[in-house]
Formats: sequence, C-alpha cells, structure tokens
Amino acid sequence: MNWELIFQVSVESIIGSTAIIYALAAIGLNVHFGYTGLLNFGQSAFLGVAAYGLAMSVATYGLPFWVGIAVGLVGAVLLALLLGVPTLRLRADYLAIVTIAAAEIIRLLFRSVSLSEWTGGSDGLQAFSDGFYDMNPYSAGINLGGLITFDSREMWVLTVGWILVALSCLIVWLLMRSPWGRVLKAIREDEDAVRSLGKNVFSYKIQSLILGGVLGSLGGFMFAVSRAAVQPDTYGTEFTFFAYTILILGGAARVFGPVVGSMIFWFLIVFVDAMLIELINVGAISSSIMDTTQAGSVRYILVGLGLMALLIFRPQGIFGDKKEVMLDAR
Repeated sequence: MNWELIFQVSVESIIGSTAIIYALAAIGLNVHFGYTGLLNFGQSAFLGVAAYGLAMSVATYGLPFWVGIAVGLVGAVLLALLLGVPTLRLRADYLAIVTIAAAEIIRLLFRSVSLSEWTGGSDGLQAFSDGFYDMNPYSAGINLGGLITFDSREMWVLTVGWILVALSCLIVWLLMRSPWGRVLKAIREDEDAVRSLGKNVFSYKIQSLILGGVLGSLGGFMFAVSRAAVQPDTYGTEFTFFAYTILILGGAARVFGPVVGSMIFWFLIVFVDAMLIELINVGAISSSIMDTTQAGSVRYILVGLGLMALLIFRPQGIFGDKKEVMLDAR
C-alpha cells in the first residue's frame, strides 16, 4: 500500500482550504447555536450570498474585487435581517424552518434559468478571483519532505484563510467574555429570565444572527476564491449539516471547537477515502464487494458511525461542556 500518499493527502487536508472554509462556517454557527441557542439550518445561504455577491460584482458588473467583498458582506447582513426580523420573536423551531427553506430558495434563485444572465445559472460564474491572486506575495510553493506540498496560489489561499480563522476566533473570544456575550449565553439558557431583567432579547438575537452570518460569509469568500468559481449546488443544505457536524465534533460554545472539529472531520474523511481506495487497488478488498467509485460513499458511512458513537459516549464533543450545549447528554 502507498502509505506515503495516504498520509500526504490526509495531512494536507488538516490545513487545506476545505478545512478553512468549514471552520469559518462553523465559527458562525457557534455564535448562533453554541452561544445564543439559535437553530440556524441555513448557514450555507450566508456563504452563498457572500460568494455570489463577490462573483457577480466582479464577473457580471466589472466592479473591483474589494467592492465585491463589500457587496457580499452587506448581502450577509441583509439576509440575517430578512431571516431574523419575522422569526426571532417566535419559538426557536420557526427559525429552523425559515432558514432551511431560505437556503434552498437562494440556491434555486442562483441556478434559475431566468437569472442566468447575471448568476450564470447552474454553471455558475468564473473569472472574478484575479484581484485576489494579484496580491499574492508568494513566488513559489512549498514542499516539506514530500509530505506537504502546496503551490504558490494554494499558499496564498491558506495564508489568508488561516488569518481569517484566527481573527474570527479572536473576535468570538473577546465578545463572549464581554457583557454582550454573557447576555447571549443567558438567552441560550433562559430568555424569559433575560427579558425579565430588562434586556431586549430580540435585539440581541438579531445581532447574534448578523455576527454569525458575517463570520460564516468569510467562508463563502474563501470558497469562491480558492476554487476560482462559484456554482449554486455547492451551497446546498448538506453544507450546513456538515458544519453542524463539525461544530458538535469539536464542541459547541468553545472558541476553538469549530476549528479543531473541521480539521479532524476532513482528516477522517480524506484518510478513510484514501485508505479504502488503496485497499481496493492492492486487492485487500475485492472489487465484487466495493469498487473505487463506491469508496466515496462508504467513507461517509464509516465516519458517520464514528460520529454516532461520539454522540452516544461524549455528546458535548471533544472540548465541549455538557452544561453548555443544548443536547440531551443523559
């Protein structure tokens, strides 16, 4: 078996662009679910709005790259307001219903034939990331003993991505140690008690939804520039479910929980996939049982079983606290 290849792709996945994207999405969800108790099942919509805000601004309207970033951020804020204003005065499950529906509505709008002149339809958009790569200071890639290999473009994506992850974690850490953050955690525990103390619970929920949406939208920008393309179906509901899996794996209401969860999740996915393919190639697994095209599905089954065991024996995640997550830990 080619163990060198297995460990190379697995180690690269720990710090790769996919881990960055999902870490940013999960950090935003951590603000919503982990600290405030908001059931947002449409986090992919925030990433999609940000990515398409950038792509459409540059590729469709010819605006500068930084204007596209601003458009994407404003779009994320407006989406939070549109989702939150009608629902956050109601029970939490209404927000869950609205957000999961809104994410699908936005995805279908982006792939709509009638809007394809601006969004590119199901094919998406390209030719908008040149402004990002024009700022690339790296003239060459990196090769650490053959174990980790990234070219100059990937190095630039990783540098910007991990800086954004670090800044996002710092922002969350500072805010959650402030009086504002303590109010959010109190709302998660008992919003009626917070309301009885004279706090505007609705206002705090809106602020949390906006903050988590904006942090998640950073993942949308990184998704767009790392692939140099946007395509609507990549922002489906499964994206949000993966982000929730990562959040729970690392530990909700923990600053570094989403980051560690993303790194572990994608390491397991890539490692199991590479292992299965190698076992099939060397004949250890018969092709009559499973072929290489089926390995991708089987890896999710195996990793899913492991996550089920985690939820049974440690439902608060790796770094989480049973007292701080809205999960039945009995």
